[in-house]
This record gives sequence, structure tokens and C-alpha cells, in this order.
Amino acid sequence: MFGIYLKRELSRRKKAALVIALGLALGIALVITVNSVSAGMTQAQDKVLQSLYGLGTDMTVTKARTAPTGDSSGKPNFQFDAKSEDDDATQSSDRVMTQGGQALASSLVAKVAAQKGVAGAVGALSLNVTKVDGSFTQGKAKSSTSGQGGPGGSGGGQPQVQGGGASFDVNSYSVGGVDVTNQDLGPLSTSKITSGRTFTAAETNAKVAVVGKSYAKENKYKVGSTFKISGTKYTVIGIATPDSSDSTTDVYLPLKQAQTLGDAKNKVTTIYVKATDSQQIDTVKATIQKNISGTTVTTSADLAETVSGSLSTASDLATSVGKWLSIAVLAAAFLVAALLTSSAVSRRVREFGTLKALGWPSRRVTRQVVGESMVNGLLGGALGIGLGLAAAYTVTAISPKLTAQLGSTGGMGGGPGGGGPGQQSAQNTMEIALSAPVSVTTIVLAVGLAVAGGLIAGAMGGWRASRMRPADALRSVS
Repeated sequence: MFGIYLKRELSRRKKAALVIALGLALGIALVITVNSVSAGMTQAQDKVLQSLYGLGTDMTVTKARTAPTGDSSGKPNFQFDAKSEDDDATQSSDRVMTQGGQALASSLVAKVAAQKGVAGAVGALSLNVTKVDGSFTQGKAKSSTSGQGGPGGSGGGQPQVQGGGASFDVNSYSVGGVDVTNQDLGPLSTSKITSGRTFTAAETNAKVAVVGKSYAKENKYKVGSTFKISGTKYTVIGIATPDSSDSTTDVYLPLKQAQTLGDAKNKVTTIYVKATDSQQIDTVKATIQKNISGTTVTTSADLAETVSGSLSTASDLATSVGKWLSIAVLAAAFLVAALLTSSAVSRRVREFGTLKALGWPSRRVTRQVVGESMVNGLLGGALGIGLGLAAAYTVTAISPKLTAQLGSTGGMGGGPGGGGPGQQSAQNTMEIALSAPVSVTTIVLAVGLAVAGGLIAGAMGGWRASRMRPADALRSVS
């Protein structure tokens, strides 16, 4: 009886049912769209942070650089040998400096790894190499032939130096010291070896290098090529291609080789940390800061706060304006559905009064109205899910480009680690294609909202219907 009566009443009031369903559908579709776009923003931000942090890295430990002391200014200087008059051979000089934060003792890596909640830790050394090469050309001393000489008109003019000068090229690139025994963490883990191979665990102090794709292309390096840093020859064994962005590291060397080049024996600039539980990252951060004083622990959440550009702006809009707008529209849709259901009940005074006169109890009348509203709500949910999926698909198909800029970074590969006084902080800029993935959770949320909308509308309509009396039906007839 309930089903037959429900079907008949809905078929008689198709327009009213459609209006209520459409109102709920618009609100649900907006919620799905906002949630899917927010999920896309989160994925885009994760791509930015992943490319800078390293796969599997939850946080990094660094130390802020202190101001130079004594006569050291912290600025690079170059020295060239004096050449004879006939020697204009090319001269070259490399200046290797650590970059990012102040160097930490390598022993701290083991200490960090021993902290509660830490699954693994690995150290890395970030260097900057400035190479200057070129040649000097000495000027030639020539006597002036113009004017008269000394007394008596004899002798030439004063000698003058003509010609000479210098021509030098300056090339600066970054070098990363990698712990070859643990490459699952650290800067090289964000890249894929597309030519050659990566380091082996036995190459802890080998004179081999992995070169970034862009740097290799710029310098025409390939597997087997050789190059020198401060007189030491290195052989290229692999070409690394970043997974999601241009890497800020040009050359990767075994950690011990990098420490030798940078005069930083048993030193690292960044410690990459993996937590045992991703939900306890803040707790692990607090533990490390408490037990290892003087260090700065930076998590992906901290790094995310420095992301700017259109990605950050769009994310703020999606998480604040978008969510509040969807809540407002959904609340309005629920209210409209409730009012329309209540109004429809008011127009059915004769019907409900007659049913009560025939013996229907109030709870049965209420159940009938709630049932009709639930069907309207589910219909609105189905329409809303369809509209929301269409909107999400449209966003993904268009794939609007967003820019992300991450500043105040100075660690390995763009990772965290404040620079020292006078040191320019690195800024990595990426272009991300926005997508709008729809998760099962979002669909379940939409179904829940549809049921909630139907229940709210049915509750108001059912309450009104339950208060009607058979006498109301008689008065409407008269």
C-alpha cells in the first residue's frame, strides 16, 4: 500500500518533485565540485613539495647559517698564477662553497635516526661551485714618437703600455653529496635515472657522478663523459630526470667526495627524515627539536606555507570562499525543499483529512510524506552527483595551468634550510596542471546530503500533515 500510494502521488506531482530535486541537486553538485577542486589543489601542492623534499621524506633537519666571523666575509675569491710575458694560456679556478644552512656533524644523522618515531634518516651535503676560466693578455710597452725629446732634441717620447686585458667566463652550478648507501631518502630520490645507472653502495668515495638532465644537455654530457672540479676528474655514470619538476641540483656526487671538495669532512647540510607514522609528524618534529638543540626541523606542512603564486590563491579560494559558498547554497536548498514540501502538504488538506477519517494514524501520514521527500532527495542526489561529476570532468579536461613559487629555501635540491647573511634564498617556480579528482568519499558525502535533505524536508512536511484533522478536510469541502 505504501509503495503504490507513493508512486501515484509522485507521478501526480512531477513538477513539484522536480523543483525540489533540482534545488537539492544544485547544492550537492556545488559541494562535489568544491571538494574535487580542493583535492586537486592538494595534489598539485603535494607535487610541488615532493619535487623539493624527496620521495618518502616527511621532514628535514637543518641549522641556520651564522654570520661570518674574523676576516672571512663568506664571499668567494679566486687566485690566478702570474704568467710570463709570452704566456697567455687559459687559466681556470673553482670556488666550492657549502650552500643552504650551516654544516652539521655527520654524527647527528645517527642521533636523529635514533629518535622515537623516526623510521630512517640520511644526510646530504649541498655545494655550490663557481668556475672561472679565461686568460690574461699582457699589454706591450711602446715609445711615443710624437713631440721632441730632451734637451738638444734627441731621444724618444715616454713609453706607453698598449693593448692587453683579460677575458674570463663564469659558470656556477650546484652539487649534491648523496649517501649512496641509502638513496630512498634525499634529493636524488626525486629523480629517475633515464640513462646509465645510479650509484652503487660500494661507490662511497668513487670519482663518479650522476648529472641532471638539463645540466647534461646544456654541457653536452652523456654517460662516459668526464669533467673536473677543483682539479679532480669525475666520470658521468648516469643522467637523472626529475619526476615532477626541474631539479635545482645539477651534479650528484658520493657524499664523501662532496665533503672533500667542500672542505667539509664529516659534515652535512641537510638531514632527510622519514617518520614511522605520517600522522605523528608533528610529534616527531617536537621530539627532534627538544633532543637536538640548535637545529631547525621543517615539515611538508611548514614548507607548504611558503608556496605562493596562483596555486596558493586558488587553493585559498577553494578552501575558504568555495566551502562557505557551498554550505550556504546547500542550506538554502534544504530550506527551499522543506518549504516547498510544507506548502505541498498544505494543498493536500482534503486528502490527508480524508485518510485520517478512514483510520490512518498520524504516524502513517507522516511516514507517507517523509517517504515522498526521501525519494525527492535521492532523485536530487542522483542529479547532483551527475552535475558534480560533469563539472569535475570539465575542470580536469580544461586543466587550467597554475604557477607555484616556493621561496626561502636554501637546502639540498630546494629543500629547506635558511641561507646565511647576504645569501640569496633559492626560489623554485613550477607550473602545475589542475585536475579535479572525485573520490568515493565525496560520492558518499553527496548521498548523505541527499538523504539529509529529504529527511529535513519530510520532517517539516510530515509534522504539518500530522497536525491535520478530519474536520479540516470537511471544512475544505464546504
